[in-house]
Amino acid sequence: MPYETAWAYQEQLLADTLALKTSNRQAAEAGTALVATPNYLLLVEHPHVYTLGKSGKPEHLLLTENELAIYGATFHRINRGGDITYHGPGQLVGYPILDLDNFFTDIHRYLRLLEEAVIQTLAEYGIQAGRIAGLTGVWLDFEEGAPNPRKICALGVKCSRWVTMHGFALNVNTDLSYFGHIVPCGISDKAVTSIQQELGRTVPLAEVQDHLLPHLARLFEAELTEKLVDTLSRQSHLSNETKSGI
Repeated sequence: MPYETAWAYQEQLLADTLALKTSNRQAAEAGTALVATPNYLLLVEHPHVYTLGKSGKPEHLLLTENELAIYGATFHRINRGGDITYHGPGQLVGYPILDLDNFFTDIHRYLRLLEEAVIQTLAEYGIQAGRIAGLTGVWLDFEEGAPNPRKICALGVKCSRWVTMHGFALNVNTDLSYFGHIVPCGISDKAVTSIQQELGRTVPLAEVQDHLLPHLARLFEAELTEKLVDTLSRQSHLSNETKSGI
């Protein structure tokens, strides 16, 4: 799905949830019944695209407009936190649109749980991953003093009245050469990697998704109410059939 299509869909779900929260606040004041807010998890794969967060530096994109076209990539300034990153084929991107009032109102815990779901997923492939103090995301060779720390999953989120959007990007079979055209996440002294790079073989995105979803559900103490495994391989209309919910 093109990045701008998924972004617009997130914005729609966010706006709908915020409107419902406003309605619930008015209902609470009036003493009438409240309506439960929904929670969504969108799992997508994008064409080549670079996105720059609110605190990012434009100079961290190392390509001109003409060069972007040559590489078949687009560029978007967006409203998440963080600096610049890349999305593209072979990468599993997750966008949770969650009302954290339904879970816990702690954005740091939210980020750590997303990271933990990825860490536990990678462990099922025999890949030891973890965190580096002061840096968001999931890393290999993450221990202090390790010779080659490299990021395998980036995170960047937005939260409005405890409703989240944007999310995480896990490199599965990603063409890592595209990271060479940016300063990834504004970090110039560390590398990036993928599951394919670490294992020396291609791994189906749908398979990684199947490993990831139970970890997310357990960590958030949530129930998966719908799962569409074909969403990764097709561009869908923005209707109910494109949604996976938790």
